[in-house]
Amino acid sequence: MKKLLLTFFVSGLILSCGTSSKSNTSSTKQIETVNPADYAASITSEELKEMLYKFASDEFEGRETGEKGEKMAIEYLKEQYKLLAIPTPLGGDNYFQEVPLEKQKTAQAQLSVNGKSFNSFEDHIVLAISNTIDMSVNDIVYVGYGIDADNYSDYSDVDVKGKVVLAKAGEPKDETGNYITTGKPEDTKWTNGRQSLSSKRDAAKDKGAKGFILMDNTLFSRYSPFFKRQAESGASGRLSLKSNEEGMMMLMINENLGKALHGSILEDDTTKVLNSKLDVAIENKSESIISKNVVAYIKGSEKPDEIIVISAHLDHEGIKDGEVYNGADDDGSGTIAILEIAEAFKIAEKAGHGPKRSVLFLHVTGEEKGLLGSKHYTDNDPIFPLANTVADLNIDMIGRTDPERKEGDRNYIYLIGSDKLSTDLHKISEEVNSKYTNIELDYTYNDENDPNRFYYRSDHYNFAKNNIPVIFYFNGTHADYHKASDTADKIEYDLLENRTRLVFHTAWEVANRADRIVVDKATK
Repeated sequence: MKKLLLTFFVSGLILSCGTSSKSNTSSTKQIETVNPADYAASITSEELKEMLYKFASDEFEGRETGEKGEKMAIEYLKEQYKLLAIPTPLGGDNYFQEVPLEKQKTAQAQLSVNGKSFNSFEDHIVLAISNTIDMSVNDIVYVGYGIDADNYSDYSDVDVKGKVVLAKAGEPKDETGNYITTGKPEDTKWTNGRQSLSSKRDAAKDKGAKGFILMDNTLFSRYSPFFKRQAESGASGRLSLKSNEEGMMMLMINENLGKALHGSILEDDTTKVLNSKLDVAIENKSESIISKNVVAYIKGSEKPDEIIVISAHLDHEGIKDGEVYNGADDDGSGTIAILEIAEAFKIAEKAGHGPKRSVLFLHVTGEEKGLLGSKHYTDNDPIFPLANTVADLNIDMIGRTDPERKEGDRNYIYLIGSDKLSTDLHKISEEVNSKYTNIELDYTYNDENDPNRFYYRSDHYNFAKNNIPVIFYFNGTHADYHKASDTADKIEYDLLENRTRLVFHTAWEVANRADRIVVDKATK
């Protein structure tokens, strides 16, 4: 990465007039002006390409969370910040925020209902368990569809704190055939699929349940064979954040077991306490590992306690069947973009134009495993208080074009979330783009109810859920998404350069404006 120092001056003429008509004196004073475009010029396609070919090379083995390749990538990022002389907020030489994770092998439950045994992978699978358990439950709470929305809740008349909750898949419709939570025919986050699973799980967890059982025949038929193969091979299962607190047990079951727990489960949507007795024993088979977020920052010159976060995830899919999943676009593009943005801010600081507010460059681990690194930052160990965090600009895949986008300029970017929490942030984004980068801003996926659920699928979401304004910069998916063919030679570097400059200009304006942006659309 090159080191530049750009300082620009304009001259102004000041005339001093004396009493004598014969002696006019003049002097010249240099007046310093600041044009962020001068610093954005340090963001170049050549440097982006050079670094991305390194970061997304086979050498880093696909950067799987917690594995050798990711550790190499983490060290690489540290060295880049040291070369730029950009410090860490953690002090000294410590650029790493440790993220404690738990790698769990597929657990199998010994389970019976009213004395009748049911089999692992045939009737039930264990989705989550934090501790070995052996318990009998006589007061399972059936919560219908398990929905907790603003205008409809299956939890409105029941206390499930410390209870085991049973819910079923799907979402009820009103008399017009529209979904009850939105009044629209399009699927919502409660309707079906993985997002429905996580939404219903989170609702039960937020209500204090100690266990969550979801009857979903469709998902069960997809998940069960995979879980069975994992168990038979002894392979490790999913990663999760390690917690000192007891987590919630989570099971998925089929219709056969659902009817054993509640005979009328298919017809009955009414919340009630069931008389069925559930006996369940599960051994927790897990391995503790440590991954790391990489953090660097430039301290604000006037309002150092106010923080702008620029984030991207450094991990990818690792090696599968002998092939390296390089993740050049996902998210090598965002990772390298942050390095170039950091350099531009550093050049400005050297020229005496450092940002008024502090800027945190946050490279998070475990995005591919469930937004784990950003969740640890926001939920467990925010280096800077969330109350002081002004905004998060999150970059995840900005190096390619979307083949499904049939109309519009190739020089576009999908923006997600810019108007969700702060009118100020959205306005700034539009204005700086018009002034400096002239990218076509596409809001196609700026919808929480979009079937792709992109608003919930990258690291900005962990900031947004805490009412921190966000922008998610995204080029869309393509044929190489999550495949070994996502390589650096397919990146469109001119687009990557211009999109990176857009993020820089937006961060610059948010960091240097007189007033902190206002959160005028808080959700809670």
